[in-house]
Amino acid sequence: MNLVLQGLHPDRSAIEHIAMLAQAQRTVALTPQAWRCEGVADSSEVRAAVEAACLAAQLDGTFVAPGRTLNEFKLVTMDMDSTLITIECIDEIADMQGLKPQVAEITEAAMRGEIEFQESLTRRVALLKGLDAGALQRVYDERLKMSPGAERMLEAVKAAGLKTLLVSGGFTFFTDRMKTRLGLDYTHSNVLEIENGKLTGKVVGGIVDADEKQRTVERVCKDMGITPRQAIVMGDGANDLKMMKVSGLSVAFRAKPIVRAQADVALNFVGLDGILALFD
Repeated sequence: MNLVLQGLHPDRSAIEHIAMLAQAQRTVALTPQAWRCEGVADSSEVRAAVEAACLAAQLDGTFVAPGRTLNEFKLVTMDMDSTLITIECIDEIADMQGLKPQVAEITEAAMRGEIEFQESLTRRVALLKGLDAGALQRVYDERLKMSPGAERMLEAVKAAGLKTLLVSGGFTFFTDRMKTRLGLDYTHSNVLEIENGKLTGKVVGGIVDADEKQRTVERVCKDMGITPRQAIVMGDGANDLKMMKVSGLSVAFRAKPIVRAQADVALNFVGLDGILALFD
């Protein structure tokens, strides 16, 4: 196995220490932020020691099979809120209503897997009843920011011929704009009901929960003539786990502990473009 180490401000001595813990045969600098330790030992003891050392040094460490290339995959699937973008849109919408703490608390519980997503979304959207729909545009204009490395990652995967899917428990108001802005191939999310320029506190149609996210990945893969094992799936919350599990490579991005523990790759410190260093 190889071990890829990445950090925003890596300390060379920490890299060398972790390479020693992993019993690496040699270490190659890939970029100023990334190193590949080749021929490392792969055991539960080594992985535990490397994980602890990486956390202490604020490095992301990923064990990968040598020789993997990005074009083995055909689709990149991303969650939106707190993955492709830095905010939880519904929390910011709620802030326009003076209800951000109440809504954010429910959001956090849902992302940790403590509340079923459908219930959490229904409760959160109900709190938005009566809000002027113009608040959605204000959130998009004033608060929505791309996650670090997102645009570089998208540029690279497109150049490698992969299609892109944004599937979100958020809202079409934002995913539609992301699709146009970033040139994404597919999007799927929830529709907020609006009447007379006001939010009604309801969602139109079915809710995009964990099961629907998984079905969406499988449906898009079928349409493309590929299997879900040819998809990379990125997410941060418990409602992303089902679609991550059917993928060929799951990436937890600055994610909740329950998600990090089950993902193939956990990026806690570097940006979304950190996946690029994992491939030859």
